[in-house]
Amino acid sequence: MSRKACIDAPGALHHIIVRGIERRKIFLDDFDRDNFLKHLYNVLSETATPCFAWALIPNHAHLLLKTGTTAIATVMRRRLTGYAVSFNRRHRRHGQLFQNRYKSILCQEELYLLELVRYIHLNPLRAGLVAELKSLDKYPYSGHGVLMGKVAHAWQDVHYILKLFDGKLSMARRRYREFVKKGISDGRRPDLVGGGLLRSAGGWAMVKAMRRSPSRMKGDERILGEGDFVEALLR
Repeated sequence: MSRKACIDAPGALHHIIVRGIERRKIFLDDFDRDNFLKHLYNVLSETATPCFAWALIPNHAHLLLKTGTTAIATVMRRRLTGYAVSFNRRHRRHGQLFQNRYKSILCQEELYLLELVRYIHLNPLRAGLVAELKSLDKYPYSGHGVLMGKVAHAWQDVHYILKLFDGKLSMARRRYREFVKKGISDGRRPDLVGGGLLRSAGGWAMVKAMRRSPSRMKGDERILGEGDFVEALLR
């Protein structure tokens, strides 16, 4: 079954997941990773698209973007096409690099912004690319290091996130790090990588209870948020 077209709107928050075809690696070395970030910087800057979180894993990448003056579909098409061409040329390969179209989940910002920032930035730790949080603090291929002030990428919007923790930079970083640390024990979060009624309702128990209720909740696999949010967005 073909995937539904992604939903977009000005100011919409998107959790973007890009995977290699057949789960193959899309980053073979640091040159590839740096090249991806270079293309990302160019596209985000030219389209005024805010980026709040990101992480590069050998066979996939996560981005947390907010729609600016250009549709997310246009931003991602430019980003992925340019990278795929350069990757294939450098590694002397042909054919498709990415698995179908990227996955885009439009998220209810009030509920999920900080949870997604933490989840995305912990990906390198869960994948075993770094051994501990101390190493993640300065890991160059995740936005966590940028928020901690250990890695420099001007295109990542750190102020928008840190101000949610405290008005003073040093205290904001301390509280943000504690927030991330508390999320390590959560492990993988399947509730943050897709939408649908199950996630909107809050789990199977709530869905089963709704079956016995005259009320109905709207759900859509492309949207992560409460039922009212989903319904309003679809309207």
